[in-house]
Amino acid sequence: MNRKLKTIISVSTFLMAGLFHAQLSPTENYVSSKTYLSDPTQPNPKTSETVQYFDGLGRLKQVVNVKASPSGKDMVTYIEYDSFGRQTKDYLPVPQSSTGNGAIVSNPLGNASSIYGTEKIYSERVLENSPLDRLEQQIQVGNDWTNKPVKFDYSTNIVDEVFKYTTTTIWENNATKSSIEYKGTYGANQLYKNTVTDEDGNKTIKFKNGRGQLLLVRKVLNATENADTYYVYNEYNQLAWVIPPLLSKKKTWDLADQQALAYEYRYDGRSRLVEKKLPGKGWEHMVYDKADRLVFTQDELMRAQNKWLFNKYDLFGRVIITGIVGGTSRTDMQNMIANNVIVENRNPPGFTKNGMSIQYTNNHFPYLETVLSVNYYDTYPIYSFNPPFPTSIQGEVVLTDNPSTSGGKSTKSFSVMSLIKNIENDNWTKNYSYYDTKGRVIGNHSINYLGGYTRTEAKLDFTGVVQNTITKHKRLNTDTEKVITEIFTYDSQNRLLKHTHKVDGNPEEILAQNTYNELSQLQTKKVGGVNPTSPIQTIDYKYNIRGWMTKINDPSNLNGKLFGYEMKYHNPINTLFAHPQYNGNITEIDWKTSNDNILKRYSYSYDSLNRLSFGHYSEPNSTIPQEDHFGETAEYDLNGNITHLYRNAKNPNGLAMQIDNLTYTYLGNRLTKVADATQNSYGYSGTGNPIGYDNNGNMISHPDKGINSIRYNFLNLPSELKINESGRSVTIRGMRYIYRADGVKVSKEYTQFTGNVETNYLDGFQYDNNDITNALDPSPTLKFVPTSEGYFDFVKNKYIYNYTDHLGNVRLSYFNNGSGVEVLEENNYYPFGLKHQGYNILNGNSSYRYKYNSKELQETGMYDYGARFYMPDIGRWGVVDPRTQYTHETYSYVWNNPISFNDPTGMEGKEGVCPPDCPEGVTEIKILPNKEKEAVIEEVVFTGKAKTSDSGPGSLAMAALLVSQADSPVPGPADVVAAAMLIGAGVWWTYNQFAPPSTGYTTIADPGAGYRNLKTEDTAEEDKDVNEVDVPDSRKGGGKNGQHANLKAKQSAGEKYEEAKSKLDSISRKPNKTKEDNKLKTQLEKQVKHWKAKAQETGENHSRNAKGNR
Repeated sequence: MNRKLKTIISVSTFLMAGLFHAQLSPTENYVSSKTYLSDPTQPNPKTSETVQYFDGLGRLKQVVNVKASPSGKDMVTYIEYDSFGRQTKDYLPVPQSSTGNGAIVSNPLGNASSIYGTEKIYSERVLENSPLDRLEQQIQVGNDWTNKPVKFDYSTNIVDEVFKYTTTTIWENNATKSSIEYKGTYGANQLYKNTVTDEDGNKTIKFKNGRGQLLLVRKVLNATENADTYYVYNEYNQLAWVIPPLLSKKKTWDLADQQALAYEYRYDGRSRLVEKKLPGKGWEHMVYDKADRLVFTQDELMRAQNKWLFNKYDLFGRVIITGIVGGTSRTDMQNMIANNVIVENRNPPGFTKNGMSIQYTNNHFPYLETVLSVNYYDTYPIYSFNPPFPTSIQGEVVLTDNPSTSGGKSTKSFSVMSLIKNIENDNWTKNYSYYDTKGRVIGNHSINYLGGYTRTEAKLDFTGVVQNTITKHKRLNTDTEKVITEIFTYDSQNRLLKHTHKVDGNPEEILAQNTYNELSQLQTKKVGGVNPTSPIQTIDYKYNIRGWMTKINDPSNLNGKLFGYEMKYHNPINTLFAHPQYNGNITEIDWKTSNDNILKRYSYSYDSLNRLSFGHYSEPNSTIPQEDHFGETAEYDLNGNITHLYRNAKNPNGLAMQIDNLTYTYLGNRLTKVADATQNSYGYSGTGNPIGYDNNGNMISHPDKGINSIRYNFLNLPSELKINESGRSVTIRGMRYIYRADGVKVSKEYTQFTGNVETNYLDGFQYDNNDITNALDPSPTLKFVPTSEGYFDFVKNKYIYNYTDHLGNVRLSYFNNGSGVEVLEENNYYPFGLKHQGYNILNGNSSYRYKYNSKELQETGMYDYGARFYMPDIGRWGVVDPRTQYTHETYSYVWNNPISFNDPTGMEGKEGVCPPDCPEGVTEIKILPNKEKEAVIEEVVFTGKAKTSDSGPGSLAMAALLVSQADSPVPGPADVVAAAMLIGAGVWWTYNQFAPPSTGYTTIADPGAGYRNLKTEDTAEEDKDVNEVDVPDSRKGGGKNGQHANLKAKQSAGEKYEEAKSKLDSISRKPNKTKEDNKLKTQLEKQVKHWKAKAQETGENHSRNAKGNR
């Protein structure tokens, strides 16, 4: 019997059947859902409506997103099955030529050609002809990918294919200590072997043992060489060693190589990671309380000072106090707290430390040396410096900590205030968060360390989308207040249509007006001006069938525009230097600016590990197009360290000359010397002087750069540099940085021959004082504040707009000079980020130093990424990756693929950047589709122009952010708009260097607290590493991030299915099963069913993973 399913699902309890407007097909089985995007009690509310139609077997056959396209047409996703009932094809959604108000569409692909042309609009899965239904091939959408599948192979190892390492573990200092020994190779058929071959033939092979433990990840470099990363477990099945490719190549090694290159882990009796040794760094120690919470951490430098970082918790496990305490050995510290649960309680007036009253008890290890941060929850503490508490914000009642005044609701369980000390002095930043009666943050008040403040108030709509923000700011409390107002306008599906910005009493500026194609991809953005019909620039965007961005304007025909940019993947023109790539690598970039109107091109080639080998520069329309004026070539070792780098520039005669012929010398992964055979003063300049490091792996001297010494704070951030300035009577100049304890930079002082220059970074507002020694003018000048499209220059009282490329590199800055558009600055870069010389001669704004990846260029020539400083002349970091135990990278930059990746925070590479209209300072917004195929915000990454404000400079204390609704196929261009309020310590996501590779101890902060505490790691929606630690799959291993995360998810699901099936078969064959056996069997049956379904369902959502638009 054909039963009709008529179920209405809504996120709102206000839903009434009479309000549902979709015209459904009464003869079909369906499930309809409606999500209200505005108040349903008001006339004509905005909604997102989805109808799922099912066939007679209960299988989904069509999904209709009602009026979801920008023109109000239905978006239909067609679903088909093969003769075995398997869904082996995934179709892209097709906007219809008209709206059927949710009715089933008899020919859902009928309008496909008008949207996608003649392209193949479905991906295919070729499954194994067995009950396992394992994936053998994944063929992507697009005609050009038809014969370029991703291949999957399942087998077992052969003789002498995999080295066998064993450990001998002893108990020392209350921890495991495992020695490692080479034991030959595994015999044939002893290991599972899974091979993934991407579209370009690059192979990754994983070997696992019968327990499902990953033993080896092999990246095939060529026919005779592999990059092998081995994982070695102790007798307790704990990950004890990770052997990276440069070490595993040696098969056996001495102690010096082991200390320089290997990862070593030690555990206590409760399987908690207590000691770890990472390549190039000293030992790091961890201590836990009785509740298994991380309390003390210590690195090599702190151990030399007998100091420990500490965390204290409240009754609910939330971090309340962090700081530094004196202490002795790890075993002594562990014995001190082993039987205690470290809990402190609210107890005004508490105690005083570092000039701050801390309203908690101090019962556990009370002899604190320094308090770094304090977090308050539930109720607002009473301080003399508290700002007046707002009763309402933009018409919304503010939630109090007293339920009797808020209709029975209160701030209980919410983070309400945080105090964060400067590392270098005892000045504090005080952050307050205010909530509406729905528990949403609508206000933030931050008192900076100088006594001024930044206060941001937001008006949210029914679903929490920001409608407008008002930001008020003072550097000092006595200064004149600056007021910035931003307004966001959206369409019926909450795609951003218009974003305006106003500073004080100035006219309202239109930062952006967006229009979209029928796939909801940003098509046109009108930038700047006060009149909607007269923007100062109109920017066009184009995409390929995979959803990867291909053009920003058209460099072959600027048509009056200032900048054009084109990216090619599988279709390079200059195939002599760039081979087609189908796995997502960018093979060619063309660009042109109105400054010289010369078409310029980089053609790229890659090795089998997707590392950039060669960037060939040409000017296609010139007399000698292949001169390679700005070419750059790199060679690498197996660990990804650059061994040689060659770089060209244009000489005065207009010919290419080699300016760098660099040879790198290493001790492990530490770069100890760079020798330049050209001795050319351009590019890298130096004579091969030795480079020094401390025991944390931080670079502490670089004589070739004139850096005599660098001193670091406990976050491994540079606090002071002494720089040799030759040729002057005063030969030493220097730089001093001041950071908050959460890693946010608040001040920089640069000492030079002509005087001292100070910069203040305050919540995105940047101040400069060109001579702090001048008593007649002691106050810094407010220079600028970032906007979503550039920045507002307070000195010029003008909006400056930036053209940025797919990596966030600032390429061209411009403004309206009153009579037309004027170009302020142009920047073009070598592949690894060094700026081209010989043109780009416009001076620009000397105070605005945000260039490559939109990061701040330092006076040393390095870029500040937040967690680390990057050296573009040599393509490396100067500090070990804080997440090296997950990435297995140490100093190399973005897996040596700087064309496809950037690094928003200095801690982890990201593919491309966010959509082209992503607010400046918001580097990426990660959006995950949920079961209902609605976009869910997973994470917003703020780096900021200054990387120094509580909010990032995107929209000051607010980020413009919007959830894509109604299965919008691309969560990009405007599907990210209005926003989340950021709380004090919350936007600077400092990762925990001490997060152990074992379940349960990866964070020291309550993930539900609303912000990340000192040195913690966010683990939401992440995969597990080999020890089941939360970590994204893309950050594992030694290679670059895979282009097909969902393909990896499918493979992973298949592997987990195999493991569960094997265990189930084993327990099923067992005679005389116990009660526990039967319980385990039931669990395994569920796992088998779950992972089999996952393996069949998982596939790449091509539009969501838009290249350069994610």
